[in-house]
Amino acid sequence: MAAYILRRLLLMVPTLFVIMVLNFTIVQFAPGGPVEQMIAQLQGTATGATAQISGTGGGDTGTGGTVKPAAGEGAGDSKYRGARGLDPETIAEIERMFGFDKPMHERFWLMMGNYLTFDFGESYYQDRRVVDLVVEKLPVSISLGLWTTLLVYLISIPLGIAKAVRDGSRFDVWSSLAVIVGNAIPSFLFALALMILLAGGSYLEWFPLRGLVSDDWDTLSWPARVVDYFWHMALPVLAMVIGGFAGLAMLTKNSFIDEINKQYVITARAKGLANRRVLYGHVFRNAMLIVVAGFPAAFIGILFTGSLLIEVIFSLDGLGLLGYEAAINRDYPVMFAALYFFTLLGLVMNLVGDLMYVVIDPRIDFERREG
Repeated sequence: MAAYILRRLLLMVPTLFVIMVLNFTIVQFAPGGPVEQMIAQLQGTATGATAQISGTGGGDTGTGGTVKPAAGEGAGDSKYRGARGLDPETIAEIERMFGFDKPMHERFWLMMGNYLTFDFGESYYQDRRVVDLVVEKLPVSISLGLWTTLLVYLISIPLGIAKAVRDGSRFDVWSSLAVIVGNAIPSFLFALALMILLAGGSYLEWFPLRGLVSDDWDTLSWPARVVDYFWHMALPVLAMVIGGFAGLAMLTKNSFIDEINKQYVITARAKGLANRRVLYGHVFRNAMLIVVAGFPAAFIGILFTGSLLIEVIFSLDGLGLLGYEAAINRDYPVMFAALYFFTLLGLVMNLVGDLMYVVIDPRIDFERREG
């Protein structure tokens, strides 16, 4: 097993490298980069968050400070959109601020060298270290991802088992209808409905509408802090759970049905064993193998892909919102650092998922399979 783990860890290096190369190359050719964003601000055509840029720098060789457009017509033909009327020296100054005075391959290797020491640089537009931004947003995303994943499993596994045992019954039919509805309606629509019904939208005001905790959270006692935290998390987590349990419930049902129809189950029943003992003593471990082993991947998926709109609707300042704003504003340090961190974490969690197969069923031997 040690040799298998080592091979998987070594395989992560080229996988991560290729992902970073592809994304770095694609982003470099996308219009509206940080240099063009700054040019738009100087020309008075910037909108949104970029209109508030004050030239904080943040590039590899950034000099900081606001760049003023030079007088005169300047460069008529520039590789940047909207640069007409700016002096070439002004454009060169902006490129130095963001590190774009270096060739693309040199910028990539410099970035990857810094990432090896977990130096992710500073945000172009927030004048803060990327690590500090991620650490600040992490509690919100972890809260959403962790509680959603746990509740999805706690609901889906019993429901899937009950559907498998009662396959074809009225309960199975009606629960399948609920599963289909939950799978068909996006989580953000559930979030909007919950907000309207229970958060003061038009009817009841039982839950808060924004934030992870109340403004006076620091002054509360510990029991009150716990209650306040779950009070704020109730609606966002509920919205994500309603839209997320369907797939896992059907996976659990199908896995149990597949095991129930196998010969060893028929033999156990022929020997007079009670259905409950057959189900939980023989079928459960084999059927739950694929379900439980997928927990790390499910958590990563919910943590990093399923919470963006929920964070926006409930004003939760998490990683999803951070990544979205970084993409819109072309904040490359935040974009690539988030991609590097999330990809690395995803690869590690996939390895953890494989190891969980062995923990659940020691008969599985990946090294023998590879041999």
